[in-house]
Amino acid sequence: MSETYASIKTLHSSLPSFQPPISTSLLPSIALIFLLAFFALTFLFTTLPKSKVPIPEITTALLASALAGGGVVALFCTVGVYV
Repeated sequence: MSETYASIKTLHSSLPSFQPPISTSLLPSIALIFLLAFFALTFLFTTLPKSKVPIPEITTALLASALAGGGVVALFCTVGVYV
């Protein structure tokens, strides 16, 4: 069993360190853009005329929700809370 642990330990030490796919210096800009787009879409959602088929409303709400989620995660990562 100790041989397995030793082989895993050497494999772990030989691997390169983790590099995030998005540079951490871009996170504040991403957070700002996503959250501003979220607020703009929220305003658009509240001013849409009511229709019998709510496809535009659902689309706007889903996009705003996705942007809000991404913006909050980017904002948390910016301040050091890595989620």
